[in-house]
Amino acid sequence: MNIYLQKRYWKIGLFALAIVIIAVSLWYTNMLVNQFANNERNNVKVWANTIQRKANLVNYTNNFFEQIKEEERKRAELLAETYKRIPAENNSKDLTFYLKIITDNTTIPLVLTDTLDNIINSANTDFDPKKVKVFIGKRRKEFSSFDPITINLSENNKHILYYKESKIYTELRQVLSDLIESFFSEIVENSVSVPVIVTNEARNKVMAFGNIDSSKMKEPEFVKKIIRQMKAENEVIQIELPETGVSYIYYKNSFLLTQIKYFPYIQFSVIGFFFIIAYLLFSMSRRSEQNQVWVGMSKETAHQLGTPLSSIIAWVEILKMKETAPEVILEIENDLNRLKNITDRFSKIGSPAMLEKQNIVQVIYNSIDYIKKRTSKKIKYSINSHKKKEFIAPINVPLFEWVVENICKNAVDAMNGSGSLRIIIKEDHKYIILDFSDTGKGIAKSSFKSVFSPGYTTKKRGWGLGLSLSERIIKNYHKGKIFVKSSTLDQGTTIRILLNKKS
Repeated sequence: MNIYLQKRYWKIGLFALAIVIIAVSLWYTNMLVNQFANNERNNVKVWANTIQRKANLVNYTNNFFEQIKEEERKRAELLAETYKRIPAENNSKDLTFYLKIITDNTTIPLVLTDTLDNIINSANTDFDPKKVKVFIGKRRKEFSSFDPITINLSENNKHILYYKESKIYTELRQVLSDLIESFFSEIVENSVSVPVIVTNEARNKVMAFGNIDSSKMKEPEFVKKIIRQMKAENEVIQIELPETGVSYIYYKNSFLLTQIKYFPYIQFSVIGFFFIIAYLLFSMSRRSEQNQVWVGMSKETAHQLGTPLSSIIAWVEILKMKETAPEVILEIENDLNRLKNITDRFSKIGSPAMLEKQNIVQVIYNSIDYIKKRTSKKIKYSINSHKKKEFIAPINVPLFEWVVENICKNAVDAMNGSGSLRIIIKEDHKYIILDFSDTGKGIAKSSFKSVFSPGYTTKKRGWGLGLSLSERIIKNYHKGKIFVKSSTLDQGTTIRILLNKKS
């Protein structure tokens, strides 16, 4: 089996194995991530349910306090009615009952005054009614939370009963306030460390937030964006609290969960990047090594050809002295010149190539003329451009002729000595374009790149170096391009060369 075919199979196999490894790793990592995510979401749900229950507790406590407040108001009204009835009561039994109602009041602060604000009586206050005679100023303001109750004793005799919430209720109200404040603190400083935002009913004001950069929360656009993200990720929690009314709690997945969610993709991206860099470095090292081998082989070939060439030249001179037929001498000299040219080509590999502006049409015609004499007469050669037409490009003639010969020899072999080879020369604003089209057996599309690899050949005795050398000459020395433009099995192949018009 061809080494490049084996290499292709190995690549496909390794690539498939890599895909399987990556897929299994991603599946397993995602399974772990999903388990963690589910656990965290469950924790968030527990937290959200806890928040909702605490909100219900706060509301229940508030309702309870309101009931206490209402009861205190009713007791104050009862005391007012009692004060009203005492002066008119003659029955000592009923009078004792009313006095008991008054004396049993040990919680609600009361102040009874006449219409001129003179204090008549008081209970559960923080001042001594014997020392304070008039109910005005700061003391009266303390009792302004509730409307005073007017007691009509007679048409010209009225008393006014002032009252305020009891000390117990005040303390309970403070407890409620602390509970609400603690409630909001627990929302924003949650144990599951999720970013959270609490807004008002209109959703246009942030009442509290937690686990979010405070500097970013000053930017209205950022706030709108993150609220949209939170709303998309999780269901909004609606709560109703005393003093604040309806509020909405938005929250999203924690930063840790987000990191873990994208970790597999980042991990394989980093690994992939590492392998790409490693592959590129390995390829560069391999190409550099191949170039050294090419250069060493070419120099050694040129050196080995030099000695027999010198000897053959001497023998030609001897043949001339022996008056050998001139046409024989001429053909031997032509082949000697060709060998010298080949030696010169090999010696140039690895050395900077001198490029000179040449007429590509003329170079092609010269190369084809040489090849025609050494190939089957059944091969028909055609060039689309007239011999006198000019397409100028900087080239190294010996090396470029070598490329043309290699391509033509491969085409002749592909046609088994019978067919046609057409060369089309044209140009655009940047390149001189050369298309070599044969009518041979064609190349499989999967082998378009492999044909330029060292050792690739379909011939039993071929070395597979011709097109590889051609590629190196065009790319490395002429900074051009060479590739298989098209090919159809059993119909033919077109190889295209692009030469820069400017050096």
